[in-house]
Amino acid sequence: KVAPGVVLRFAAKPEKSAKALREGRVDLEIGVAGEMGPEIRLQMLFRDRFIGVVREGHPLANLDKVTTSHYIEYGHVVASRRGVLTGPVDEELAEAGVARQVAAIVPGFPAALAVARATDLIALVPASFLLTQPANAAFHCFELPVTTRGITISQFWHPRSDADQAHRWLRQFMLGVCRRLTADTPA
Repeated sequence: KVAPGVVLRFAAKPEKSAKALREGRVDLEIGVAGEMGPEIRLQMLFRDRFIGVVREGHPLANLDKVTTSHYIEYGHVVASRRGVLTGPVDEELAEAGVARQVAAIVPGFPAALAVARATDLIALVPASFLLTQPANAAFHCFELPVTTRGITISQFWHPRSDADQAHRWLRQFMLGVCRRLTADTPA
């Protein structure tokens, strides 16, 4: 409504690099910072954290608090576009001397949530991901039994776009939308 001439084209990002920004194939990237390079501009949009998600009616949905032993009792679905099996949760579980069983690896959080809603598997998703889910969605969220590093979601662009008024408007618009959506979400 506010920018009828703007077209947003969402592109898959198979690797964590700034190559598409440098080559001008992408104007703005939103995500977690990787090895972007010194020239890439960055602005934090919001902080996030991972939470556990299970289907409505799952045995964990009835608990007031999910403990480590509850958490590892069930299989897990992992979202990883590179097919990586382990992450920060697994590092924290290993510190406690336990491990979880990963039963499925999917390319993204929407697929992880879909699998968790249809099975007894536990999904790990960013809390902000659930802001876009319908209020009547059939799933239950819980705090993880281990502490993991927070997630900082940022927007990135190449310096050639710094002075571009349309690009500046888009960056400010994205910042405003993210701040509004996450204002009441605890980090």
